[in-house]
Amino acid sequence: MTARVRRAPSPVEFTTLLALSMGLTAMGVDIMLPALGAIRADFGLPSDSTAVATLLTAYFAGLAVGQLAYGPAADRFGRRRALFVGYSIYLAGALASAASPSLAVLIVSRFIWGFGAAGPRVITIAMVRDTYEGERMSRAMSLIMAVFILVPIIAPLIGAAIVSVASWRWVFGVCVISALTVAMWAIIRLPESLAPEHQLELRFRRIATAARVVVSDRQAVGYGLAMTAVSGAFLSYLASSEIIIGEALGRADLFPYIFATLAAVMGGAMLLNARIVGRIGTRRLAHGVLVSYLGFATIFLGVGLATGGRPPVWIFVLTVAPVLASHGLLIPNLNTVAMVNMAPIAGTASSLLGAAQIAIGAGLGALIDQAFAGTVLPLASGFLGLGAIAALLIVWVERGRLFQPLLPRPPVDPIPPATEL
Repeated sequence: MTARVRRAPSPVEFTTLLALSMGLTAMGVDIMLPALGAIRADFGLPSDSTAVATLLTAYFAGLAVGQLAYGPAADRFGRRRALFVGYSIYLAGALASAASPSLAVLIVSRFIWGFGAAGPRVITIAMVRDTYEGERMSRAMSLIMAVFILVPIIAPLIGAAIVSVASWRWVFGVCVISALTVAMWAIIRLPESLAPEHQLELRFRRIATAARVVVSDRQAVGYGLAMTAVSGAFLSYLASSEIIIGEALGRADLFPYIFATLAAVMGGAMLLNARIVGRIGTRRLAHGVLVSYLGFATIFLGVGLATGGRPPVWIFVLTVAPVLASHGLLIPNLNTVAMVNMAPIAGTASSLLGAAQIAIGAGLGALIDQAFAGTVLPLASGFLGLGAIAALLIVWVERGRLFQPLLPRPPVDPIPPATEL
């Protein structure tokens, strides 16, 4: 893990390697979705059991906790060391998941897996910030986001193909092989991006001060919680989409293709956001999309009620697609507004907000999943209810003045110099 890098990688190789590292995080979720039915059967669960949704909740819980650990570790010991620790824990969690003899062991293994996956997620962003600035950083992040768009499209198809010819355990085996490949490539070719003079001591005071600044900022708290609400609805969709399409709609055979299509819709919305946000403005776009989101969620719930919670599959796709497209527009913009006053502590603040969003969002999503009773109504109600909470939070933050331009302002509480953090 301390192998010497013989020749610096080209910008294309460097960015591609980081993109694949971050893609491992998404792969740990998306490739297993088509295998949930086989996992139920293997552990003797009913075909409509939502217990397997805990596998996603556990992964996201590990991901949330891990984000708090890897950021300070990477600042102290360097990006490479922290990243390789993440790879190692990722591999251990994936291997344990593949060999789990019971659902309880599998849930614990998924938490470990998620904790490991937090490493590539956090450190990829840190290395991009270390290496690039301005337009070059934007191009690098665009490539990384492109991988995130592709993984939810391709991974379920791979998972479905594996389950059709082999045990669900081989789905996790593919993740092991993928992580080993990326880790070996990184050991040989990835340079350290943290300058020695920028290393920070592991001190509680620095983290506590950053947390105080975050929670005392009305905009960071309000928009962070709004993003947590809509993320909870989306995480519920991730966890329940397989059982909804298979049990409520009776088209389990179409799940990988429907999921990939809807992922492509979200990806297209993210690409559209990059093109229009500069002309419309981040805050204005976020407010406008949230209003549209509530309208689309209301239509989705109305269709669910009118069809007894079991709409034809094509109507389901047509009505849920604009809701998910709205997510693709909301998540990056809400996150941007939440971070606008956090520039002096952007890395730590991003880690803290991200951990809270994933942990609380996963809990909210789990509550929605537990209400599943063979219809789309819990999911539709979750979209609308959590969307309404997000809207109320933003109205509170803006004191009723919506659609204003995004203007950064100094935080109310002074931020100590970096040397004191």
